[in-house]
Amino acid sequence: MRTPRIYHPHPISQLGLLDLDDDAAGHIGRVLRMKAGQEVLLFDGSGAEFPAVIHEAGKKRVTVELSERIERSSESPLDLHLGQVISRGDKMEFTIQKSVELGVNTITPLISERCGVKLDTKRFEKKLAQWQKIAISACEQCGRNTVPVIRPIMPLEQWCAEQTDALKLNLHPRANYSINTLPEPISKVRLLIGPEGGLSSQEIDMTQEYQFEETLLGPRVLRTETAALTAITALQVRFGDLG
Repeated sequence: MRTPRIYHPHPISQLGLLDLDDDAAGHIGRVLRMKAGQEVLLFDGSGAEFPAVIHEAGKKRVTVELSERIERSSESPLDLHLGQVISRGDKMEFTIQKSVELGVNTITPLISERCGVKLDTKRFEKKLAQWQKIAISACEQCGRNTVPVIRPIMPLEQWCAEQTDALKLNLHPRANYSINTLPEPISKVRLLIGPEGGLSSQEIDMTQEYQFEETLLGPRVLRTETAALTAITALQVRFGDLG
């Protein structure tokens, strides 16, 4: 059995006994039904991981004993910030989960003209917390020790207008060049993925005003979740650590 990887939401400053938070304790005690003496691997988002043995395990409280701190990074050399217009249903959750597995550093959910998702502020806040948990779970699964940030939801133009030294890319089926023809070296990218209905012509003009470069993936028009993951993969193969 693979040793479970568990996220601890607070910095781990010393070894020895440690009480896990409620989410982690519930997962170990009720879901995995682990017992005292079994091993887990903790990480706190700092880039390190902590081998540990369960000292006490109940349904509501789990205490582990940390034996050492190991510095281990599986982060890509490509700093990749995904600006994803919010998609319907579970497509957004799928995009976040797989983007984290593929090495994205930051994700900003965006609202555009053709977004198609209408939520009030309270429901958006719940969605944001849910998406952050999905990112954490993806890190537990894929072996990342640094948890990507899910930023607050913002309008498309506000995100496009932010100051950055990253290469800014917008997927467009009529672009003149592809990811394979981008000049090297590139270490930082802002990738914009539009909604299921695409960006409006006014929004496309707006992205050009903010110096977004149009690029394509191939001759076929991809769904928004497919486009995001395909573009991330292509960028990681070209400039990151895949392949």
